[in-house]
Amino acid sequence: MKYDEILKRFESMSNPKNVEGMKRFGIRGEKIYGVSIPHLRNMGKEIGKNHELALQLWNSEIHEARLLSGFIDDFKKVDEKQMEEWVKDFDSWDICDQVCSNLFDKTEFAWKKAVEWSKRKEEFVKRAGFVMMATLAVHDKKASDKDFEKFFPIIIRESDDERNFVRKAVNWALRQIGKRNEKLNKRAIDTAKKISKMNSKTAKWIAGDALRELTSKSVQRKLKIKV
Repeated sequence: MKYDEILKRFESMSNPKNVEGMKRFGIRGEKIYGVSIPHLRNMGKEIGKNHELALQLWNSEIHEARLLSGFIDDFKKVDEKQMEEWVKDFDSWDICDQVCSNLFDKTEFAWKKAVEWSKRKEEFVKRAGFVMMATLAVHDKKASDKDFEKFFPIIIRESDDERNFVRKAVNWALRQIGKRNEKLNKRAIDTAKKISKMNSKTAKWIAGDALRELTSKSVQRKLKIKV
């Protein structure tokens, strides 16, 4: 499928009602058609991996085209320059999350960018850093506990950021790391308790929400911890 064909398909699938619904969930963009993620995933499977087409689609600035880029790009061909250029373009949480979890977290720069982006001021760049931590906890089966333990001080440091899309990502990272295994579960719970003592409503929310899940019977049972 060629670039022009993809754009024509987007136009044919345009759904103004979906666009309005997406706005209610905080999904916005200058050029947006309202095409669902399942449809985009199917298109991605139909197209296959295509780095050059992914770059072309991203530069279109169309919301759905950028989501599709994350599905079809070849992570082996993604360099740091591209990651930095794309992350600066993130203008919606769904693009941030989909690109990070389907493409960026598979690159050789994933761990480095998780740390670097967590320090940045831009809302969706900072969110991307914590989304990377969360998705690495799920996808990188070879990573050691020590690799993830390095994230805990960063999570504590940024847990008072009141911006909604940042605090939710910080919370997500803490929960996903804490569900990886028994040892990290204990460390994540200890980290959440430290965060709960901070003089910040945002920090207390992050801690309380994380503790509810990490100490729940379902999570404890899954990790084979006696309750």
